[in-house]
Amino acid sequence: MLQGLLSFRGKYRTLNLAWLAFFLTFVIWFNYAPFVTTVRESMGLSVAQSRTISLCNLALTIPARIIIGMLLDRFGPRLTYSVLLVYAAFPTLAFAFAQNFNQLVLSRLAMSIVGAGFVIGIRLVAEWFPPKEIGFAQGIYGGWGNFGSFAAEAFLPLLAAATGFLALGQANWRFTIALTGIISAAYGVYFFFNVKDTPPDTVYQRPAKNGGMEVTSIPSFWALILSSFPLFCAMGLIAWRLTLVKFIDTSMMYIIWAVLLGLFLVQSYSTWNVNRDLMSGLKTYPRGERYKMSQVMVLNLAYAVSFGSELAVVSMLPEFFEHTFNIGHNIAGPIAASYPLMNLVSRPAGGFISDRIGSRKWTLTALIGGVGIGYLLMSLISNVWLMVGAIALTMFCAFFVFGAAGATFGIAPLLKRSVTGQITGNIGAYGSLGSVIYATTYSLLPQTHEGNQIFFQFLGCAAVIVCFLCAFILQEPAKVSAAEMAEDPAFAGH
Repeated sequence: MLQGLLSFRGKYRTLNLAWLAFFLTFVIWFNYAPFVTTVRESMGLSVAQSRTISLCNLALTIPARIIIGMLLDRFGPRLTYSVLLVYAAFPTLAFAFAQNFNQLVLSRLAMSIVGAGFVIGIRLVAEWFPPKEIGFAQGIYGGWGNFGSFAAEAFLPLLAAATGFLALGQANWRFTIALTGIISAAYGVYFFFNVKDTPPDTVYQRPAKNGGMEVTSIPSFWALILSSFPLFCAMGLIAWRLTLVKFIDTSMMYIIWAVLLGLFLVQSYSTWNVNRDLMSGLKTYPRGERYKMSQVMVLNLAYAVSFGSELAVVSMLPEFFEHTFNIGHNIAGPIAASYPLMNLVSRPAGGFISDRIGSRKWTLTALIGGVGIGYLLMSLISNVWLMVGAIALTMFCAFFVFGAAGATFGIAPLLKRSVTGQITGNIGAYGSLGSVIYATTYSLLPQTHEGNQIFFQFLGCAAVIVCFLCAFILQEPAKVSAAEMAEDPAFAGH
C-alpha cells in the first residue's frame, strides 16, 4: 500500500487528498495549544480563562460531528469537506484578530466545528478501499491527518519566531494562526475540484431517510436514544464551566440547559420519525442487513478514551512539560509534540494489525488496555525524572492511544455502509465527549504536580474500564456479503 500511496493514482490519490484535508483541519483546531502561555500573557488572561478557551475549542464538535455525519451521507464527502475547509478560515481569522476574552471564546466555539472534519474522510476512504484493506487505509487517513496536531505544536511556534518582524509590537501568534485559516480555505477549493465521492461507475449509497440515524432493531433504537443523551449533557457541562469564568451568568446557563433539553427531545423525535416503520412493526430487516447499536456504543467509549484523551492531552501537554521541567514554551511545545508525532506510525499500525491479525475485537481490546497502562505510568512523571525518560514514556503511551483510535475505525465502517457517516459521526462525537470530560476535569484541578497526577490517573482508569467492556461486549464485525462485493466496484478484484 505504501508504494501505491507514492504513486498518487486512483484510490491512493483520494486517500492522500483526504488525509491532507484532515491534516489541515487539525492544524487549525490545535493552533491555540502551542500559544496558550503566549496568548495568556499578551491578552492578560487568567489561568482559568485560558483553560476555558481550550475547553471551548471542543464544545461544538460534539453536535457538529453528528450533523456533519448526516450531511455527509446525504451530500457526499467531496462537497461536505470542501465547505468545511473554506468555513475554517472565518473562525480562524476571528480568533487571530480577537481583542478580548469574549471574542476569543466566541471564535473558539465557532472553531470547534472544524474538529468534525474527521468523520468525512472516514466515509470517503471506506468508499474507495475494500474491507481487507480498510483498517490500514483508515489508519493512514487518521494517523497522517492527526499529524496536524503535531505540526501545530512543533512548527507553529517556529513559524511565529521566524516571522517575528511582522508582529509590529505584538506577539506574532496572530499572523501564524491567521495563515493556517487562509491555507485551509485555498485547499478547500482545490479539494472540491480534485476529489470524487466514489470510484468510477459506483453509486454513492445514501440512507432512505434523513434527519436521524437509521437503526435495524427496536432495542437498537432505545440504545441510540440513550447514547445521545450524554452528548447534550457535555454541552451543558461546558455552559456550567463558562459561568465559573463569568462569561455567562447562572440564568443564561439555565436557559442553555433548557434549550439543550429541547434539542434532545427534537433529535429523539427525528430519530423516531426516521425509524417509524421499524418501531410500529411495519418493517423488519433481514438478518444480513442488521447491525447492533451495542457495538456502536462500545466503539463510542473506545474512541472516547483514545481519541478523546488525545484531544485533552495535546492541549495540556506543552504546559505540563513547561511547568514540570521549568522550561520555556518555545522548547516545551516541540517536546510535547512527541505525543502526536506517534500518529504517523501508531494509527496506521493499529489499522494494519486490525486487518491482518484475524481479530479486530481483540486488537482493539489489547490496545485500549495499553492506553490505560500508559496513562497510569504517565501519572508517575515528576521533575526528578530525566526529560528523555518522560518523552519516551509519553511516546509509549501515545502509541497505544493512536493505535486504539485506528483499530476503532478498522471496525466502524464495516457495521452498515449506507449509514457509515452517521455511525462514524456518533463515534466521533463520543471522542469529543471524552475530550470535554477530560478537559473539564483538568481545568478544575490545581495547576500542581498532584493535579497532573490525578488527571493522568483518571485517564488511565477510564481506559481500563473500557478495555473490559471491549473484551466482554464487543463482537467481531460481520464479513461483507458476496452480494455487496459484487455490486460495489471498489471491491472488484479483491
